[in-house]
Amino acid sequence: MTNATGAFEQRSGIGTVDLVIIIIYFLLCLGVGIWATIRTQRSSISGYFLAGRDMLWFGIGASLFASDIGSGAIVGFAGTGAYSGIAVASYELNGLYCVLALGWFFVPVYIASGVFTMPEYLKKRFGGQRLQVYMALLSLLLYVFTKISVDIYAGAIFIQQTVGWNMYLGITGILCLTALFTISGGLRAVIYTDTLQTVIMVGGAIVLMIISFVKIGGLKNLYRDFPKAIPQPLVNHSDCGKPTAEAFHLLRDPVTGDLPWPGNVFGITILGMWYFCSDQVLVQRSLAAKNMLHVKGGSILAGYIKLTPLFTIVFPGMISRVLFPDEIACVDADVCNVVCGNPAGCTNIAYPKLVVELMPTGLKGLMLAAMIAALMSSLTSVFNSSSTIFTLDIWHRIRKQASDRELLIVGRLFVLLLAIISVVWIPVLQLSQGGLLFNYIQSVTGYLAPPVLSIYVLAIVWTRTNEQGAFWGLVVGFAVGLIRMGLDFGYGSLGCGEEDSRPLVISKIHFLHFTIILFLISLIVTILISLCTSPIEDKHLIRLTWWTRHSSENREPFEEELTEITNRTVAKAESTTEPEQVSNPSLTTWTTLHLRHFGFESREFKIFQQTDIYHLMSIEEDQKWSKFVNFNAVLLMLIAMFLWGYYH
Repeated sequence: MTNATGAFEQRSGIGTVDLVIIIIYFLLCLGVGIWATIRTQRSSISGYFLAGRDMLWFGIGASLFASDIGSGAIVGFAGTGAYSGIAVASYELNGLYCVLALGWFFVPVYIASGVFTMPEYLKKRFGGQRLQVYMALLSLLLYVFTKISVDIYAGAIFIQQTVGWNMYLGITGILCLTALFTISGGLRAVIYTDTLQTVIMVGGAIVLMIISFVKIGGLKNLYRDFPKAIPQPLVNHSDCGKPTAEAFHLLRDPVTGDLPWPGNVFGITILGMWYFCSDQVLVQRSLAAKNMLHVKGGSILAGYIKLTPLFTIVFPGMISRVLFPDEIACVDADVCNVVCGNPAGCTNIAYPKLVVELMPTGLKGLMLAAMIAALMSSLTSVFNSSSTIFTLDIWHRIRKQASDRELLIVGRLFVLLLAIISVVWIPVLQLSQGGLLFNYIQSVTGYLAPPVLSIYVLAIVWTRTNEQGAFWGLVVGFAVGLIRMGLDFGYGSLGCGEEDSRPLVISKIHFLHFTIILFLISLIVTILISLCTSPIEDKHLIRLTWWTRHSSENREPFEEELTEITNRTVAKAESTTEPEQVSNPSLTTWTTLHLRHFGFESREFKIFQQTDIYHLMSIEEDQKWSKFVNFNAVLLMLIAMFLWGYYH
């Protein structure tokens, strides 16, 4: 038995103590998930998808951060830091302002409108069905290709590098556990497990940061040694593999910089605003808050935590390059293929390499648990939000008279389908993924997301925006972005020393600059078509714009909404004739327990209760605590401005 254990430790790189820590972590997750599941009122749409709208600020903030920083972000941040320095931290520093915009500008309108999903907001704001269906399908597409697949791939990299386990077996196990939490507990279980996982992620990252800086001798030594971290051999004696001279600057040359400052300041802000303010995964956390003060408190907490990745992820990634330049910064395709199995480069293994080489026994298990936490928290968030969108925006379109029980079952089954698709997609992503993981995430997002943000911004601030303008703004933006994305991935990235013969739209326009252009194109198209077509009557816009969010008038629904309300009433009336499921003596004990586990305690499934309407749509705030959160928002922005100024 001792020999077997020793052989496993030698093969996997982790010891018995590490395994014990990982097991304890999973038991903690399981305990928290079960506790949250028991506390969740899962037999209603509001309870399952919005956690009953009674979540507190610390859970909201922790879940916002955990949903944002998954395993893909950790591996990607560290890898990009190892490749080109600290500029990648701009995504988090800009994101700090975006998460504040979520709490102070966007969420008040979303809550006042009483919606569950972002596509549902477009349906109420503009009428019709095509915007809702379009946005639902686009969101699911983005989730598969930029969230689920990337996080799984990053988790696979980490597991392979640190543990040596079979990638498919490890990822499948994590997916099964993740899907179980999401299916049984709904959003409340997701938020509570996210809170635990955020503590583990941040704690583990701080420990690794300290060990890394001790190993290299401090920040001054990193400044000195990073420019010298040049791999051997170089290819054709070129400059490939040599660190940029702007490695310790956030703002870089607007033409030749790998992260040019116009794209950094404006392009990243557009991506961040889309992600935090109009994407279901992040917005859904804030919609679950008890009231507006908890929404803002959650944004504040997430913002403070977002100050840390520069120090806990990006700098350690750069340290990894200094310590292992020939492996992390390799440029020879044959060498890279041997090191990490990816001929395009190995910077993505920068973070797991640190864990393997620097972490002592016990702490290595902690870091593995932290990475699994990052993967699980990100996946649970995406699974829950994808389930919400598919159920309420797509399935409910197909089955207009579906009962609430049917919607809840469909939502859970869709999570299982996503988990299966995710496992199947792993080998495809392995074959197609090369170079910098984080740039892949942001470039795909930059080609598809800017038109979406333009529509939400105009919908909230400009009452003249109508359905025709919004639809064609999205369609034109999607077409332009799809063309650029096809060209980008069709031509691929340049190898070391290769002459750039790609079209000018790729070779001369950075993807972040293209993000700005695409946002403006969609904005202009939407405005022009809205001005050339009939406006929406004010009676339909009450509580759906920034200017009408506090209105106490009764809003008149569009004709399509009235039809849907009628169908829902019919379905509800039919469902009341169903037999009491749990108390039915003809059911087996196993079936009864199964129904209770998934929240089917009775036949009473309600989307909206009359007594909950004002609670769901209230944006009132206590003035004393409002001043407190406003002060913290200003303080947070000042700290971020200091970092921008210091590392400009």
